[in-house]
Amino acid sequence: MVIRLSALGDVAIMVPVVKAYADANPDVRFTVAGPPMLQPLFADMPNVGYLGLKKKQSFIKIYRALNAVGADTVIDLHKVNRVGFAVILLHLRHLLDPHYRIFALRKGKLSRWLFLHHWRRQPRKPQYVRYDDVFRHAGFAAVEAFREMSVPSSNRIGVAPFAQHEGKIWPLDRTEALVHMLSGRGHEVVLFGSKSEAPVLEKWARHYTGVTSVAGRLPFAEELKIIRGLAVMVSMDSANMHFASAVGTPVVSVWGATHPDFGFYGYGQDRRNALCANLPCQPCSAYGNKLCRYGDRRCLLAITPEQVFARVEALLLEHTPEK
Repeated sequence: MVIRLSALGDVAIMVPVVKAYADANPDVRFTVAGPPMLQPLFADMPNVGYLGLKKKQSFIKIYRALNAVGADTVIDLHKVNRVGFAVILLHLRHLLDPHYRIFALRKGKLSRWLFLHHWRRQPRKPQYVRYDDVFRHAGFAAVEAFREMSVPSSNRIGVAPFAQHEGKIWPLDRTEALVHMLSGRGHEVVLFGSKSEAPVLEKWARHYTGVTSVAGRLPFAEELKIIRGLAVMVSMDSANMHFASAVGTPVVSVWGATHPDFGFYGYGQDRRNALCANLPCQPCSAYGNKLCRYGDRRCLLAITPEQVFARVEALLLEHTPEK
């Protein structure tokens, strides 16, 4: 049983790792415990089941649900108190069973703290590698988990302009300018967001040719199919970057308060496609949830629509088959 109840992006990072180990161990039955919404990410894995759990449930309810699975090995990729208490109860429940094993994620908090405080600026170990470490520690033979990015078969460009925290959101007038450029070049643009973000995106869709919004309209499984068919996804440091990475879609990402070398860059993505100003104050936060010390989000203002547009066009050109 593999446990990760949040956040959405962190669960999405698990997908290629779980798939690789499931493919390499077809005789093992895996059960992923995660947010109910994200079940479609694991739908194409024959020996992987899914247990939808909400992280706000009491640890007693989480424990009962996890215990009912009947797993003999637990891989805890969440490692927070509520889930941790539930895992401790599982351990106590099976204390006398020598075949029952529990392995937990090592988060690397010291290296994260050093990076945030600019004392050690080497790239942190990627989160997917930390996940992979737990599987190896559990005794699974090492596997090659990477998957190739898909070759664009159309001119559909996805744009996901929002993120959970303000420090990761590129100014919306700049995203709109990018949508205008893409539309003017004849690309079909698909806008992604939540139901609460839909009014902004629908306004853009009405204003520009070839632009549609699916924000708040489709089940996640349908959105995932659309993302899989995109030539490129343009996103912030957000769950949409990780959803695209999970299905092999190239991403051009915009970074502000966080940093692509902090360990949470999209799985398998080309580092050249991460647009980051690399100011001395970056990153100022692990999650983008702190106020800018200068009050102007200069890290995001330093990135222009022209830069993002040029990176998208370059990526499309790189993947265009030669005639």
